[in-house]
Amino acid sequence: MNHLQRRRPGTRVAPVLAVFALACSALGGCATAPAGYGEDVKDPFEAVNRKIFGFNSGVDRYLMRPLAKGYKFVTPDPVEAGVRNFFVNLGTPVEAANALLQGKPGDAGASVGRFLLNSTFGIGGLIDVAAMNGIDRRREDFAQTLAVWGVPSGPYLVVPFIGPGSLRGVAGLKADSFGNPLFDDGWTYENTSVRDKLFVLRIIDARAGFIGPDEQIQAAFDPYAFVRSAYGQRRDFLIYDGDPPEEEFDDEEFEDD
Repeated sequence: MNHLQRRRPGTRVAPVLAVFALACSALGGCATAPAGYGEDVKDPFEAVNRKIFGFNSGVDRYLMRPLAKGYKFVTPDPVEAGVRNFFVNLGTPVEAANALLQGKPGDAGASVGRFLLNSTFGIGGLIDVAAMNGIDRRREDFAQTLAVWGVPSGPYLVVPFIGPGSLRGVAGLKADSFGNPLFDDGWTYENTSVRDKLFVLRIIDARAGFIGPDEQIQAAFDPYAFVRSAYGQRRDFLIYDGDPPEEEFDDEEFEDD
């Protein structure tokens, strides 16, 4: 394991910007991968990325946001929560596998326990029984696993219809899809129609979760830079399990001449 797993004591408070990063596109809730802690987000393709960001924003403004608002309007809050719990539960085995690959067997065991509890007593994951019993979700993905093992993030990318990411994130997203029945054809070969409908519901539900905070992105002086910064902070927060080390500053830089 490399230095990413060595943490310093600190306040476990998520960056304020982190909650907004995924609202930039329809699939924001599924996207992964910016730079590791201590690195500036490398954006050598900014000119192209900005054009794709504009395209994604247009798709979101005229298609996904109206669909998400309609979904929230017609769906009772308990039903909406159940749908979200269901999709989170589907991805829990993948989170368990990544926790194990990162050398965190305790978190892996907790994720397995969550999956078993929620899949049985939680009626297929519709109710988060595990959280009610103090077993909180461990958010792990393969992009985090690669970061823990020292794989650099690569350049920042904005992917059409998906949103912010990087080369490391694209690889991580593909690897994670193999274990999730919502994305892997091998799991649902005979039920592709059901799978496709669930996939669309997953996208709309994920987008609905960011109604409200997304307005602050549009209010930013530069929404593209805002999302890029927020996404990088969020990934650092996830890689370090919510406790990224504090940046070190050279005191001499602040001394008067």
